[in-house]
Formats: sequence, C-alpha cells, structure tokens
Amino acid sequence: MFMLFVFNPEGYTQEKKTWTLQDCVSYAYENNIRIKQQGLNTNLNENTLKQSKINLAPSLNASASHSYTQGRSLNEATYLYTTQDQQASNFNFNSSVTLFNGLQQKNTIKLNEYNLFASLQDIEKLKNDISVNIALAYLQILLNKELLEVTNNQIELTNQQITRTGKLVDAGSLPGGDLLEINAQAAREEMQFISNQNQLDISYLTLTQILDLDSTGGFSIEVPDLSSMIDEEYIISPVDLVFREALNVMPEIKGAEYRLKSSEQDLKIAKGARSPRLSLNGSWGTVYSDARSRIFLDPGTGNISQEFYPFWDQLNDSRNWGVTLGMSIPIFNRWMVNTGINNAKLNIENFQYELKNTQNLLYKEIQQAYADATAAMKKFRASEKAVASMKEAFRYTEQKFNVGLLNSVDYSTSKNLLTQAQSELLQAKYEYVFYINVLEFYKGKPIKF
Repeated sequence: MFMLFVFNPEGYTQEKKTWTLQDCVSYAYENNIRIKQQGLNTNLNENTLKQSKINLAPSLNASASHSYTQGRSLNEATYLYTTQDQQASNFNFNSSVTLFNGLQQKNTIKLNEYNLFASLQDIEKLKNDISVNIALAYLQILLNKELLEVTNNQIELTNQQITRTGKLVDAGSLPGGDLLEINAQAAREEMQFISNQNQLDISYLTLTQILDLDSTGGFSIEVPDLSSMIDEEYIISPVDLVFREALNVMPEIKGAEYRLKSSEQDLKIAKGARSPRLSLNGSWGTVYSDARSRIFLDPGTGNISQEFYPFWDQLNDSRNWGVTLGMSIPIFNRWMVNTGINNAKLNIENFQYELKNTQNLLYKEIQQAYADATAAMKKFRASEKAVASMKEAFRYTEQKFNVGLLNSVDYSTSKNLLTQAQSELLQAKYEYVFYINVLEFYKGKPIKF
C-alpha cells in the first residue's frame, strides 16, 4: 500500500535531523520488530511450500551395519553350522516415490501457496496499521507545534498590552486593577505555554516510541505545506464506492480470501485419502561375513575344499536388488477419513464466516471514516469563519480597550475567545487532513502530506 524508502537506519539517525512522514514510515518498515517477526513467519511458510514441492521427488536412503556375534552360525557356502566368533557387514540402498495418492501432494502445494500469500498480506496489514499510527502521531506533533506558536503569539501580544496599559495607568487613564488583570492574563498564558510545550514533547516521544528510537534527542520532523490540501474543496466519495475499491486493495480482505482458498485445498486433501495409493520402491544391498568361505572343486580329483572368501569378492557376489510396485487401498480406517472430510468442510464454513466478518468490519470502518471526514470538513470550514469573526471582534475590543472604553476583564475575555477559536481551528484542520487521508487510504492510496 505504501511506497518503501530504503536507507541506512544507523547513519540516518545520526546525520539526518529532519524526518518527513515518508522517512518515518520507511524507517518503521525496516526496523519494526513486529514486522520482522511476521517476516520470519512468512519465511517459514516459504520453506513449507518448498518442502511440499520437493516431496514430489523420490527418496533415497543408505544404511550400513556391522555386527559381532559368538556361537553357532551357518556357513552359507557349505550350509554347515560352525561354532566361532563372527563379524558381518550389511550395506543397503532404498528409494521410493509416490506415483498417485489422490492428488494429495499437488493439493498440499496449492494449500501452502495460499498460506504463503496470506502471510504476505498479514505483513501488508501490519504495515498499514503502523503507517496510520505514524501519520496520526506525526500530525499530533504538527498540531502541538502550531498550538505552541499560537500561545507564544498571544504572550507577545499580552506583553505589548502590559506595556501600553502600564503607561495608561501611569497617566491616570486606566485604573491600576486593569494592569493587574493583564498581568494575570500573561501568567495564565505562560502556564498554557508550558502545558503546550509538554504536550509537544510527549507527542515527539510518542512518535519516536512507534519508531523504536532510543531517544528524542536531535529528532525533529519536517513541517509540510498543507495549504493546497485544505484550500481545495475535497469531494468525499460515497461509502459504497470506497468499499468496492477497498475490497480489491485491503490486505486483510486478500488475506481472508487466501485462507478460505487454503481451507478448500485442505478439503481436497482430505478427500484424497479415499483414493488408492500407488507407490514404487527400489532396493539394492549386499552382505559380508567372515564366517563364510568359498567352495573350491578340484577338477582332477573331484575333491571339494574351502578357501578364504575375500571381502570385496563377497560384496560383489552377494549383490541383490529389487523393484516393487505397491498399491494401498483404504477400506476401513475407523471412520478417520470421513471425519477428516467433515472437519475440512466445517473449516471452510468457518473461513467463509471469517471473510464475511472481515468485510463487515471493513465496511463499518469506512462508514466511520466517511462520517469523520464529513464532520471534520464541516467543522474546519465553520472554524475558519469563526476565527475570522473573532479576529474582527477582538480587533474592535482592543481598540476600545486602548482608548479606555472597555475594562481589562472584557478585553481578556475577548482575547481568550480568540485563542480558543484559533485552537479549535487548528484541531479541526488536522482532523480534516487526517480523516480525508484515511478515506483515501481505504481506496488504496498512501497517506501523505
């Protein structure tokens, strides 16, 4: 869903001081532990798939044994029993291959492919969740930075007013209580400034924790230009249209579909257990024993004698091999095959429900995103008008206060209302930016600003 920007994380944290949203997302993709763990799970599924393909090949195994015995033993050359210590060696090679087993191996390969595809979609889903969390934390920093700037501007304005009020009090144009009220206003704004600074620090900490950075030292983010995004009138797509597009791009939907297909392959595997199993086996072996002797017939005398039977000669003379074509036909296996088939059918039904539930959850999320985006847009446009009106009202109030036609309480009230309206506008702006990005995100577009 999101473009991946690859870079060196260690050098990045030391050299680059300003992070964009894309930088944060890319760093999380490269370093997030949960993504790495899910990647390991994908690797396991890859290995399982490879093994299921290799299982089509014949097996080949070798065995060797050497024994030492005491007591009577049969001389295979003379067929006479002898009593002596005996050492013997056996060497064997065996190979087997399944020719047919109800297509279970083929269906197992397809099942493992779907499991692998599902695990890849799990990674994408995890990346999407992390990207949304990063975007939200990023916007929270931008909001807190602007709130801090608004408070700082108000403090500067109040300090200027303190200077003017002090001069008017000294001239006798205003009572001393007005100066005290303005000083109290400045103190309240100082406290608000500290509170906003703390919120900014916490929002930085939240983002660095999502990125798994060791500290916030030297960490700062780039302030994007959002003017084009908020100046244009965003056209909110209908819920059903967004949902149809989301069904084709959201990894949780694809993952649920792959798991359903995997369960369907599992049913085919279970049904394959009803079929006969045809296999081909081959073997080769030889043997050596020091109790064996070679029979020698003297052509001239007709006498039979025994002589030493060399090791390599025995191995060569004792060679044997065989090929076996076998068939196994299941007749009755305590109902295990039927039980496996019934369980596989139930598993398919369960994954059908899982897919439907995932689709329902996605539809509800899109409904909520649509409602949030609609409300955020209305709130933002209304806040713009409110701030414009409050600025005019405060300008008029300030003029009256400067000429002594208004007391300090009314002045502070008007100033506080303007500050509140400006704060609400900032809140509405970043909510608007976030929610319209979320709505576009469900249509397969990356969150960016």
